[in-house]
Amino acid sequence: MNGMEPPGDDRLAPVLRPVRAGNGFEEALEQILQVLRLGLVPYGERLPAERELAERLGVSRVTLREVLKVLQDQGLVESRRGRYGGTFVLHRPEAAGGIPGEELRRRVARVDVEDVLRFREVLEVGAAGLCAAQGLTEEGGARLRAALAATGEAAPADYRRLDTLFHLALAELSGSPSLAAQYAAVRATVNDLLDCIPLLVRNLEHSQRQHAALVEAVFDRDAEGARAVMREHCEGTAALLRGFLT
Repeated sequence: MNGMEPPGDDRLAPVLRPVRAGNGFEEALEQILQVLRLGLVPYGERLPAERELAERLGVSRVTLREVLKVLQDQGLVESRRGRYGGTFVLHRPEAAGGIPGEELRRRVARVDVEDVLRFREVLEVGAAGLCAAQGLTEEGGARLRAALAATGEAAPADYRRLDTLFHLALAELSGSPSLAAQYAAVRATVNDLLDCIPLLVRNLEHSQRQHAALVEAVFDRDAEGARAVMREHCEGTAALLRGFLT
């Protein structure tokens, strides 16, 4: 059968919902990946039309097309033109980032993904707030600016390593050695999970804008703003990891 079920039997209602403005791309991708992982649109069937999907997710058609491009690049859907065209499901996502499905399952099984993501957010938000509230020394400020510049100039293949260094610098500049040590440990686990999913240029660009806003809030001594930006940043990464891995 091609196309969607009749509106009265909407299989997608439990999953598709308006996303939050800050992480529209990441959260829209998470929701559609969940649709595919749950098999709500079976192999060979068509996703809802772009206009409907965009309206249900509360994103622009441009953002939605970027999401669908990611899914197509991962071999999960294909776009067909013509009278009976649309975006069709190829198969359920069993593996991401080129890692075989069995290895992916082993990696994910070793960790409580939700616990890692919650702990990471607590540490990151706390570090951002501390840096802003207490201010940075001239040396600390130069270090944070240098780390930001490095991520901004990074090639995609090197982005995650430099992103790690940026976040580690923020944790260390918080003034709490215990927080920095705990963050280093949880970040190692987060990186293991990130290695299981593909690099998405749209997400990297979005992350970099959030990094810049975070640094600005820290230098403005705006602790509440720094915490808000970091919380949104962590939520974006969490949405991607949940979409691909859970």
